[in-house]
Parts: sequence; C-alpha cells; structure tokens
Amino acid sequence: MPRQRKPQRSLLLRAHLWQQVLLAMVLGIGLGLLLSPSGMALLPKEAAYDLAQWFALPGQLFLAVIQMVVIPLVISSIILGITSSGDAAFLKKAGLRIVPYFVATTAIAVVLGITVATLLRPGHYIDAELVQSMVGDTPHTVTTRHIEPQDISLPQRIVKMVPENPSKSLIDKDMFAIVVYAIFIGVALLALEERENKLILDLLSSIQALTLKIVNWAMMIAPLAVFGLLCDITIRIGMDAILGMSVYVASVLLGLLLLGTYILIVMFVAKKAPGGFLRAIREPQLLAFSTSSSAAVMPLSMQTAHEKLGVRKSIAQFIVPLGATINMDGTALYQVIAAVFLTQVFGIDLSVSDLLLLTATTVGASIGTPSTPGVGIVILATILQGVGVPTTGIALILGVDRILDMCRTTVNVSGDLTACTVMDRWIGAELAVDDPEQALPEVT
Repeated sequence: MPRQRKPQRSLLLRAHLWQQVLLAMVLGIGLGLLLSPSGMALLPKEAAYDLAQWFALPGQLFLAVIQMVVIPLVISSIILGITSSGDAAFLKKAGLRIVPYFVATTAIAVVLGITVATLLRPGHYIDAELVQSMVGDTPHTVTTRHIEPQDISLPQRIVKMVPENPSKSLIDKDMFAIVVYAIFIGVALLALEERENKLILDLLSSIQALTLKIVNWAMMIAPLAVFGLLCDITIRIGMDAILGMSVYVASVLLGLLLLGTYILIVMFVAKKAPGGFLRAIREPQLLAFSTSSSAAVMPLSMQTAHEKLGVRKSIAQFIVPLGATINMDGTALYQVIAAVFLTQVFGIDLSVSDLLLLTATTVGASIGTPSTPGVGIVILATILQGVGVPTTGIALILGVDRILDMCRTTVNVSGDLTACTVMDRWIGAELAVDDPEQALPEVT
C-alpha cells in the first residue's frame, strides 16, 4: 500500500516570508544609502542611477507578473465569493454592511488627515527657494495621464459606475468597473439553477487556481524583488529630499499611525486579540510596504484572512478584492494631507465649505483608485483642481511620494483584513455554508 504523503505547506510560509522580506528591506535600504549620491556616494551619480535600474529589475518583473494576472484573479475571486455561499441573502447581508463600512472608514480617514494637516501646518515649514526649485521642474510628468473632468453631474457619475463596455474597462484596467462587472455576473449566476451555472463556476474556479499558480511563481522572488525595489528607491531619493520635506512626511506618517486604530475595531467589533491579529497580518503588511501594491498582496491577503484569521472563504474572496479597489483609507488620508499641505505652501485659504468639498472629493476619488504603485499621485491631481492648487505643485512632493506610497499601501491592506474580520463577525454566523471546509487555493 503506497505511503500517504503529508500535505505540503507553502515554501515561503515554512521559510517565514515576513523574515525574508524584512531582511531584504534592511539590506536594500542599507545598500541604497551607501550608493546614493546624497548618502555615502560610493559611486558617481550616473553610475549609481544606472545600477539602481538593474537592482529594480526583479521587483519590476514581480509587479509586472502580478499585474498580468490581477484582473482574472479579481473577477474570479469576487464571482466565486458571491456564489460560494449558495444564497442571495449573503450578498444582501454583505453588501448592505460592507459598502457603508468602507465609506465610513474612508470618511474618518479624510477627516483625520485634514485635522493633522491643519494642526501641524507642514506647508509653513517649506522654504520658498525649495518650492521654486522643485516646482520649476517638468510638471508634465504628472499631467500626461487623463484626468476626468469635474463638471460631470451626479446622475451621470452614477450611470458611469455601470461598465457599458466591459472590453474597454479591461483594456483600460478600470478596476472599479471590473469589480462592478464581476458583481453583476456573480449575482446573475447565483440566480441560475445549479445545472445552468456549474460549467461557468468550474471554469472560474480553474481560472482562479491558474492565476494563483502564476502568483506562486512570482512569490518565489518576492524577497529579491523587495531588496531591489527598496535599493532603487533609496538610491534615487536619498536623504536630502526626505529631510527637506520632513514635516510633511512626519504629518502623513502621524496620520497613518493614528489611522492604525484599526486595532480598536478588531478588538471591540471583531472580538479578536490585537496582538494575535497583528502577528497574523505581518506578512501581507511587509509585502504591501515593499511593493506599494495592494494587488500584489491580494492573494496572500485572502490566504491570511482564511487560514490565519479564520475568516470564511466566501467572505475573504468577496471582501479582499473589493477592498483592494474601493477601501483606500491610507490613500485617502495621504491625498487630503497632501492637498492641504500644498494649499498652505501656495497660500490658499480654505473655508469650512472648501474643507467639506475637499472631504467629499477625496472620498470619491479614493474609491476606485487602481491598486498599483504610483497612481495615487495622479488621483491627487484631480483633487488639487478642486481647491485651486496648480498641478505643477505635485512636483514638490514627488521626491518623497514613493516612501509614503509604501506606508499608505500597508494601511490599505491592513484595512482590508480588518474589514474581513468585521464582516466575518457580523454575517459569518448567519451563513448557511460551513466555509472552513472549502479552503482557498494555497499561495506558495
């Protein structure tokens, strides 16, 4: 009789992914400071920048592979998350709770950001010569992408939420439209008989397993990708830009730290021990910090939610992809602090009505922000148009944007996992399906 093989655990989990990523972060930053022209400058500036491109290569390949499969992964995960409960009541319970929850937490993040920026007034610490030198650079680098006009009426915006051309949404990688499209398909499949939807659901299950297998391969080079990305960032940014914008950077980091009161939601709403929760999510947090991409962390977040936080599969599959698209609390806080900071730099006074409009605009703009590195700075251009700040002012914060992008992405991912635990607490006991027996495909 053949001997039974023990199930294989993820190679990265057995080797402690979080420890590998943390070591890669330290080594990447250390080597970057040694080579950076504003650090030890062991190499000439041109040579250091050329070498930085090669260091970043594994990280760029890692992100490219993730972006290659993120759309089929999001579509399959959301549809399977909706249909795996086998009950339309699940979607009703989840939707009526998760959407107001996401909007409320985003609004809280925006109000917190305005409060921090108003109290610390980081824009008053910027030297006029620094503004002239940085804003005088090439402003077109942040305005080449299309910014949606602001004169679209509310009814028109509501209509535009429905993707009339799914093919165009896929080509444009409009993640919000893709999520809406997946929700429509999931609800429709849930309304069909089992004999009518079984073939499609089997196909989607295979697509999810296929995309996760590709993610498995990408995850094998995750520590090397982290090392290269952080080394590249440190070489290019150095310490000069960070020190010159230290009060602004400190304001954003303080706001993100205060927003870390997610732990209170976990404690009082989800009824989970905060220490255990933080230990469970450290791997997604470190990967989010180093890659600046919620999409890159999404498979690991789903696995962590199900296996380490005990969240049911249907909830993890529904909440994590949805949260990676519309739950951008860290991004919203960063954007509003940046907007208020730039109004202070350019001497623009904001009235109470201006602040209310800024709050509404930021909440709306953060919803649907693509979960990829660097796009937050483009969305910020939309917000700045509403408060009278010239988009060229973005050049002032470009130097430190990547390090703040890493921090806010960490908060975004933490918020998605917090939402999973809250929703599992609120609606998990009401679900008819016993999800623990339906394990998610393992991310290796």
